[in-house]
Amino acid sequence: MNKTKMFCILAIGMLSAGFAQTETDSTTVETLDEVVITDSRFDLKRENSGKVITKITSKDLEKLQGQNIAEIIGRTAGIEINGVRSNAGQNLSYFVRGGRNRQVLVMIDGVQVTDPSQIANDYDLRLLNADQVESIEILKGASSTLYGTGAATAVINITLKKSAKEPIAISLRSVLGTNQNQEDADYRIEDFRNSVTLNGQLGKFNYLASFGHQFTDGLSAIADGTESDAFNSHNGHLKLGYTFSNAFTLNTYGSFDKFKTEFDDSFGFMDADNRSTSNQFRVGVSPELTYNKGSFKINASYSEIERDIESGFPSQFNAKSFVADAFNRYKFNDKFYTVLGVNVQENEMESFSIPFGASEFNQDIDPETANFSIIDPYVNVVYVSDFGLNINAGARLNNHSEYGSHLVYSLNPSYTLDTDFGYLKFLSSYSTAFITPSLFQLFEPSFGTPDLEPEENQTFEVGASISLDDVARFSVVYFNRNEEQFIDFVDTGNFVFQYQNVAEEFTASGMEFVGELKLAKGLKLNTNFTYTKVDESLDLRIPELMANARLDYQLTDRTLLSLTGQYNDERNDAYFDASTFTSQSVILDSYNLVDLYVSHKILDSKMTVFANVSNLFNSDYEELFGFSTRGRNVSLGFNLKL
Repeated sequence: MNKTKMFCILAIGMLSAGFAQTETDSTTVETLDEVVITDSRFDLKRENSGKVITKITSKDLEKLQGQNIAEIIGRTAGIEINGVRSNAGQNLSYFVRGGRNRQVLVMIDGVQVTDPSQIANDYDLRLLNADQVESIEILKGASSTLYGTGAATAVINITLKKSAKEPIAISLRSVLGTNQNQEDADYRIEDFRNSVTLNGQLGKFNYLASFGHQFTDGLSAIADGTESDAFNSHNGHLKLGYTFSNAFTLNTYGSFDKFKTEFDDSFGFMDADNRSTSNQFRVGVSPELTYNKGSFKINASYSEIERDIESGFPSQFNAKSFVADAFNRYKFNDKFYTVLGVNVQENEMESFSIPFGASEFNQDIDPETANFSIIDPYVNVVYVSDFGLNINAGARLNNHSEYGSHLVYSLNPSYTLDTDFGYLKFLSSYSTAFITPSLFQLFEPSFGTPDLEPEENQTFEVGASISLDDVARFSVVYFNRNEEQFIDFVDTGNFVFQYQNVAEEFTASGMEFVGELKLAKGLKLNTNFTYTKVDESLDLRIPELMANARLDYQLTDRTLLSLTGQYNDERNDAYFDASTFTSQSVILDSYNLVDLYVSHKILDSKMTVFANVSNLFNSDYEELFGFSTRGRNVSLGFNLKL
């Protein structure tokens, strides 16, 4: 039996032995009072939530130092983020329950973040600095009722760090590491990551300012490359808040996120001096008025994104986005909660390219044409009975300036049975979702189709979970998702391609198992296993089987050891054959990876020093056909809090 299959069986075996968690991949077993918010916008006890939610807390993130946000999220059941194991500048693909980037919505501090200039209208997680993140909640399944377009397979709700309670606090983090493939063994320091955060509270005023930088080199983008391709990013974030009274608070923020990455020729798989630059600027405001039994809140932001591609096909993209979500939360009593809100979005983009034979940029997409607005009123209701029945239901009316109105809805009943050892919960849901066509798909002059309709999704879920107090948790969930009006890049003949709604319907289904077990004092096991089956036309780079296992051992009050394993099944991939001008299919072999992490607290626990060894056994594998992957790498770092 080969090592890959052995690891898969081991992971499944650990899962079976430690079927021990509700819908969370959190690295600590919480008590029954643990709350989740993303599925209702209320602080609900997890036992009263009928959705599949992964909660990654600040304590969990402390155990994952040195990893980026995409790597951390990619360990979650049902989520495969393709590109995180390759060159640092590799494009990321989000595969959740058989879906793709355009079906995953990212939120930062309660605001939807997208890039209107992207073909998939998706947010690039490479822009985000992990050191600025406080916590993450991941809600899987169709969630357009609460969050609108794009929330078809998952909502990734990211909360940035909050101000400390003392007048001034400083946090410093620095990581040095290697960045090499499986054939290198010189362990040169090629990965530098540093961040600093200054924050505090002065009376009713609070503040937080942070800056981060990453420079990574040493690894070529393509597998056969001889020249390395560097990645360089800068992040800055400023948050200011004021508490006017017990009833009214105001928070404002501004941020910039920039990265520059080198990349190679993906058509001929050759070294090339190509470069991609992305700049994001965001400002936002979040006032909240609290009154008896309720609150009214506005999350509003304005962002600009600039992308510049320097290659044999140079291009430039600019996008602007305004998002405002105003909602009223009202708690009638301990059993009945309501949310009534309206979401407004304004998006526009423009693009430029250099025509063949020319030397200057020409405008391809005009922002006067390439823009749309969305106005979505929505309502959500939560009922928590005193006999175990819980119901979460809602509806949203999407009003789009290009294709009119579209109704989505959700119904999510669950039943919780309290026991002497914890609780047993049964859950089910039926939810619809939609994906707005991107501005590129609508208005690109050669490929766009202005009369595109939104993609529609219907998701059915059923599952069960059990909690054994603070000892163990497990869950099993079956999902079935149907896609209609799928937007595809269609060959209309004579090498003419166009974005069109496809008449066929597609189905993705599968099962997710999540377990957590407290084996002994200081020893905890987390496992998850996912089976995903999709129609053949949608299975690009989606593994049928995925498994993750993590063993944490708190050796002493100050020392933590962690061993992590990941298995990815074989996947179908495709590449463009430049000699035949056709797309060729290829099967990528399955692979498994093992990582080792250790941390130790010193200076009265004010400083944590840590070390990572990724791909411990230097496994040779392919994440994307023709592109490089990281071999065994080592990083060392510290986090100092003053």
